[in-house]
Amino acid sequence: MEIFKKGLILLTLATHQLLAQEVEKSANYLSKVWSPDLGNGKYKNPIINADYSDPDAIRVGDDFYMTASSFNHAPGLPILHSKDLVNWTIINHALPQQYPTAVFNKVQHGNGVWAPSIRYHQGEFYIYYGDPDFGIYMLKTKDPKGDWSEPVLIFEGKGLIDPCPFWDEDGQAYLSFAYAGSRAGLKSVVLIARLNEAGDKVLDKGVVVYDGHELDPTIEGTKLHKRNGYYYMFAPAGGVSTGWQLVLRSKSIFGPFERGVVMDQGKSPINGPHQGAWVDTQTGEDWFIHFQDKDAYGRVVHLQPMKWVNDWPVIGIEKGKKGTGEPVLEYKKPNVGKTYPMANPAESDEFETPLLGKQWQWQANPDGTWLMPGNNGALRLYTKKIPEGTKNLLDVPNILTQKFPADNFMATAKIKLKGNEKIDNERAGFAVVGEDYSQLFIKNTKQGQSLIFGVCKKGLTTGKEVEQQITSIKPNEYIYLRVKVTDGGKCNWFYSLDDKKYTGVGDTFVAKPGKWIGATLGLYAIRDTQINDSGYADVDWFRVEAVK
Repeated sequence: MEIFKKGLILLTLATHQLLAQEVEKSANYLSKVWSPDLGNGKYKNPIINADYSDPDAIRVGDDFYMTASSFNHAPGLPILHSKDLVNWTIINHALPQQYPTAVFNKVQHGNGVWAPSIRYHQGEFYIYYGDPDFGIYMLKTKDPKGDWSEPVLIFEGKGLIDPCPFWDEDGQAYLSFAYAGSRAGLKSVVLIARLNEAGDKVLDKGVVVYDGHELDPTIEGTKLHKRNGYYYMFAPAGGVSTGWQLVLRSKSIFGPFERGVVMDQGKSPINGPHQGAWVDTQTGEDWFIHFQDKDAYGRVVHLQPMKWVNDWPVIGIEKGKKGTGEPVLEYKKPNVGKTYPMANPAESDEFETPLLGKQWQWQANPDGTWLMPGNNGALRLYTKKIPEGTKNLLDVPNILTQKFPADNFMATAKIKLKGNEKIDNERAGFAVVGEDYSQLFIKNTKQGQSLIFGVCKKGLTTGKEVEQQITSIKPNEYIYLRVKVTDGGKCNWFYSLDDKKYTGVGDTFVAKPGKWIGATLGLYAIRDTQINDSGYADVDWFRVEAVK
């Protein structure tokens, strides 16, 4: 028993050491396709040109932490870290798998984690999120880079979304939230419920404190704050791609609330600027993080200056309307007392470590048999039988995805397929995944291996993939699959046998968003039948570069 305990301690220490190495590697990553830091004391928006929708952020000491919606993808609830609000890196996911696990072992497009809030209270980090089909969950930790607790369902019910906790000076705790009309049959209202002191159970069903039907349709995503004796609810309204940022204030937590539109698009090119986080710096500056919906690119993250005028916030720069700001495209960086190195969320991956990079997520909960990272410097993907009734690739859980990282970029995967001789029709490939998708993949049959180009339209509903054989290839040899993405989500596919000469295939494909998310880049290995073993694909590397 003593030997077992020592072995377990050594294994735990080794795991934590690997995690620390992975976080350090991620912290030093510099993107070749998008960096918001202009290097001259200014930054440009978006600060993260990728789909981190419904962002919320806090400052704890000299560190800023952000989380975002992750919907059906696992791991979920990404944790990003910054020292200056401009340079961000991915350090963790708070949710290793989606709950209830039996439900999310299958692909659940658009379901799962909606609009989380992150808060710091009495030495612990808390995240609250709504799952529109089950209710509101809470999880917490003392170390955001480490393990988070399993989520606790603190408020059960259909359509409960967009929660935010608030602990008042008198020890009372509250939770603001909204309703998803698709499940609850009601939307455009925000509510406040009482929380117990531990924050792990609501004490009532809540009361409607603001009705936005007339002036602010689709109001949701509230964030609760208190300043100068006022309770504030920062809330988006008006719809994902067309909305505005609303702030409600009252001297009482339950209202009545005054209303103010503190940011809208105005004459800027930033559509629907809303939903996010008010954060301050150590030097007393105020800033606001929000998203912009960019269709196939998802909801990208912007940073706006913020000021207080007569106890009302003004976000962005006032131009046409008094008290209402417009988003900035470029501005001086926040004053955090120091200057920090440039860093960006990870994209490329050489697959040299035994832990998967933080940029990767699956379409559903992984079962542990799908991959082996860092296998002799490659990512090994074992072919997995597709679920019964699969219409197309969007029903496949074991697609390893990451977000589009910029408006223009080039992504290349060096991949080979080692087929199992007892299995016919094993496939492994690289796809641009959305409601429409396109892909290049290797197909292994008794006659040999072929490279196939596939396109599927309306894949979430009636779509059936159309395939075109491109060429025969040598079995068990690496091939290079590449997609070039340019403005408007235009995708052009290429392949190479030597990473020098690339041949274009197919017509230009225009990427489409998925269900509530932007398009993603996906790697996979699948088969149609089940025996007592599988073949596998090895991905030597995956690289994101500027378009050549």
